[in-house]
Amino acid sequence: MTSEDFEAQLRAVSLRVTRPRLAVLSALRDNPHVDTEKVIELVRAALPTVSHQAVYDVLRALTDAGLIRRIQPAGANARYESRVGDNHHHVVCRSCGAIADVDCTVGHAPCLTASDDHGFVIDQAEVVFWGVCPDCSAAAVPNETASSEGK
Repeated sequence: MTSEDFEAQLRAVSLRVTRPRLAVLSALRDNPHVDTEKVIELVRAALPTVSHQAVYDVLRALTDAGLIRRIQPAGANARYESRVGDNHHHVVCRSCGAIADVDCTVGHAPCLTASDDHGFVIDQAEVVFWGVCPDCSAAAVPNETASSEGK
């Protein structure tokens, strides 16, 4: 997406086009699943004088407008991404905390059927898969080999 695309997105949800909003959208386009501190760092690379509060306010406004998504896997800081509107899920590494997108598990949103909906009209399912990422798995192999050799 280009700056013009971001401007059109902001106008489509009746938000003013500001440099901090454009910088946050750009940062999340290039760096999905980052926490607030990383967003601030990325935005400050483009706008050195932007305040922490301004970035927090932008994240809240963009989330409320549906332009970005806030996710918070159990035990982790909130993360943000610009992939919205498709009810995708996430896989999280138990070791390093890396997060990757997982497309909808089956069919269309909400992807899963609740065993008992208690009368709710369900329109979204939030699923988090947990495991160990390839980098952490590869790093663990030499340690396992070394420990088994020492026995």
